[in-house]
Amino acid sequence: MLKKPLMVATAVSLGLAAGSALADTSDKKIALSNNYAGNSWRQAMLRSWDKVTKKAVEDGTVAAADPFTTAENQVTEQAAQIQNLILQGYDAIVINAASPDALNGAVKEACDAGITVVSFDGIVTEPCAWRIAVDFKQMGKDEVLYLAEKMPDGGNLLEIRGLAGVFVDDEISAGIHEGVAENPQFKIVGSVHGDWAQDVSQKAVAGILPSLPDVDAVVTQGGDGYGAAQAFKAADRPTPLIIMGNREDELLWWKEQKDANGYETMSVSIAPGVSTLAFWVAQQILDGQDVPKDLVVPFLRIDQDNLEENLANTEKGGVANVEYTLEDAQEVINAAK
Repeated sequence: MLKKPLMVATAVSLGLAAGSALADTSDKKIALSNNYAGNSWRQAMLRSWDKVTKKAVEDGTVAAADPFTTAENQVTEQAAQIQNLILQGYDAIVINAASPDALNGAVKEACDAGITVVSFDGIVTEPCAWRIAVDFKQMGKDEVLYLAEKMPDGGNLLEIRGLAGVFVDDEISAGIHEGVAENPQFKIVGSVHGDWAQDVSQKAVAGILPSLPDVDAVVTQGGDGYGAAQAFKAADRPTPLIIMGNREDELLWWKEQKDANGYETMSVSIAPGVSTLAFWVAQQILDGQDVPKDLVVPFLRIDQDNLEENLANTEKGGVANVEYTLEDAQEVINAAK
């Protein structure tokens, strides 16, 4: 089993017995507002939500936990979606947001209507909402720190970014650039947006490679490593050290290269099951619990020595993942207090 990337504290010692409730949430309805579903991480995130929340509904913990995904990654469309959820009478809305600030008006409308709003992954800055995130900036910086250990003489880097305009993309990229500034033996010689999708990344990398000098390593955001590897192969260029993003096809490719020639890298991403943590946090707020506005969970990192274990526990076409329980949510909440 994968270990949950959590800071664990015992709920009882912090005065919150596991499963305790201050109020009954069996009549409460929770909605998921998701801005994008066009890659394997988002599909895994939605499957985790479906798996965990269906059981919560069957168990009578909540009355409904319905997911809604916009057709395009457009702020206006997601804002309209949130407004519709307000009218439909949901008690809480869990949001993976298209923008950290452009949805604040719709989020404030929900709060003013007495609706609990919990954002995760793509978080919002509206003060009335709760936020669940990993330290994406540190995640990006850690990629460069890893490279500094493996390649002390430095080298040329290709940066593959995520979905333009999204908080996660901006933060990871900022961390990568901060890491490079602190390790000037590295130089970013090119940057493309891969939208966290292998096919988009492969096309983007293939398009920029002819204009680049030798590339020693590729820094990424997740969902782009395998596509990058295929682009280098198609261009008949040496395979650089590519940071992976916990997708099954990336891990499988890495394993094949490791077995063939000792290829070594690392892989890091936020677990898609963070959506289930957001669900339980929303449930706890509706239950009357005192929940800090900002909650942080560590990212999920895979290294050379635990690659096989993690690959074996990752479904075909999926992403290395963990799903969260009520007790996990209580531990995260108490760790933030």
